[in-house]
Amino acid sequence: MIEKLALYFSYPFVRYALIVGVLIALCSSLLGVTLVLKRFSFIGDGLSHVAFGAMAIAAVLHFSNEMLLVLPITVLAAILLLRTGQNAKIKGDAAIAMISVGALALGYLLMNLFSTSSNLSGDVCSTLFGSTSILTLTVRDVWFCGILSLAVLAIFFLFYRKIFAVTFDEDFAKATGMRTDLYNLLIAVVIAVIIVLAMNLVGSLLISALVIFPALSAMRIFRSFRQVTVCSAVLSVATALIGILLSILAGLPVGATIVAVDVLAFGVCCLIGKIAVRE
Repeated sequence: MIEKLALYFSYPFVRYALIVGVLIALCSSLLGVTLVLKRFSFIGDGLSHVAFGAMAIAAVLHFSNEMLLVLPITVLAAILLLRTGQNAKIKGDAAIAMISVGALALGYLLMNLFSTSSNLSGDVCSTLFGSTSILTLTVRDVWFCGILSLAVLAIFFLFYRKIFAVTFDEDFAKATGMRTDLYNLLIAVVIAVIIVLAMNLVGSLLISALVIFPALSAMRIFRSFRQVTVCSAVLSVATALIGILLSILAGLPVGATIVAVDVLAFGVCCLIGKIAVRE
């Protein structure tokens, strides 16, 4: 197996996949803790469906670089979702369901009406559940992912205290004069960027698992925000690496393999948490 791995590592596309996978996993885990604690876990699911709809529009318009359309549409959807969720008549979960289902239906409808592909079902399935596109990354894709990932990491560390305050007690933070709406908007935009980056890795239907599972796993063991965040980042990177390597060695779907490893890690963390409580 070591010789086989060494052979695979000699190929640039494998190295590119690992670099992008690690960056996306790291970014996803940092904001996942905030989403879980704010009980807004399904925002990733909603935005991933919006990204699917945007990808369908880009395909219909024959965009050579679909990210130029997908990224701004997903960011705008995040802003709209945040504003709609603050409406007293439309609660956050209802807003997510409304935008999510609408975007998913629109995307699938457009792909059926205007698709020129002879394998429409395969295209839809690979977009929803991930495909081998993570193994066909170019140097430009890696640089694009790297720049956006560094921007996400910089925003998280620069505004760490603000994000912490908004996560745990938004009302108190607002009473002290903090512009909580601005930081909620920042969190939503960053999540939108992460969703777009993760599309090629796990597919639009599995993105929520990449964001939520590491945070939930870390919470089974640790209690403080900083400890949970650090543990979540380590778990996310480790599961992404293991999932990508297993998918390459066994010829399995990348996204589903990563999520399966995340589920296994969650089970192990639950077991460790129960043992620690008994002791």
